Amino acid sequence: MKPAKFDYIAPSTVDLAIEALVASNGEGKVLAGGQSLLPLLNFRMARPSILVDLNRIEGLSYIEDREDRIAIGALTRHRDLEHSPLVAARLPVMSAAMRHVAHLAIRNRGTIGGSLSHADPAAELPMLAMFYDASIAVRGPKGLRTIAAEDFFVDALTNCLEPDEIVVEVEFPVLDHDGWAFEEVARRFGDFALASIALSVRRTETKLEGARIAVMGVADTPLRLREAEQELVALPLDAQLPERFSEIVASKVSPNDDLHASGEYRTHLLKQLSKRALRTALEAGERTA
Repeated sequence: MKPAKFDYIAPSTVDLAIEALVASNGEGKVLAGGQSLLPLLNFRMARPSILVDLNRIEGLSYIEDREDRIAIGALTRHRDLEHSPLVAARLPVMSAAMRHVAHLAIRNRGTIGGSLSHADPAAELPMLAMFYDASIAVRGPKGLRTIAAEDFFVDALTNCLEPDEIVVEVEFPVLDHDGWAFEEVARRFGDFALASIALSVRRTETKLEGARIAVMGVADTPLRLREAEQELVALPLDAQLPERFSEIVASKVSPNDDLHASGEYRTHLLKQLSKRALRTALEAGERTA
């Protein structure tokens, strides 16, 4: 298949990119890594009047330490996140998850801004944005605004951006945790996840003092399971905790059946991943307690 006819522009600044989107009257599309957009163009599922290529704009690819937050430019490639010592040290759940993102060729081109904007419910970076409570900075003709990750993802493949807005930066808070885990199941390594969980805990020798949980592949958007976090912290820290935790997580999701897996199977996978993730996180916490 070949895409429908469109105009193409490669602006040198964000302001020029926004001007092009405004002039398109909602018919423009932004090109970053192109790993999601180009297949949509080729199958004519997307038919923009103009393609606005951001790759000539300087200053949108970086990973910066801002003390209690890590700032990442929208054009930062997946491979840069995967191999960044700063990400590994300060955002370890992200570092672990990036190895599961698609395949090497895609990680070489895909960008964080593109992945978040595509809003695939089975993609790792949208879930990580929810897990970390990321703040997503976007620019449009009215200026700069910041959107919480929980407000950014509206539905499957749907975000809250206006047609003339562009993601420019994402800030991830650095978590105060002493144990964490990331678990995922896909049909083949690099495929989209059938189910996945990100987990972090803060513990003492006798109890959990805090927890953070996000899941994906089991709803139309990634989910932050805040109720499950509260229920987990209230449980006794004993040998039965992983089993109890898996039941809690399973009770918070209601996956639909689709051509990849039944909802029942996705729930079963998530239960098993939850047990494994909590055991891993608790073992790490024991080493640091």
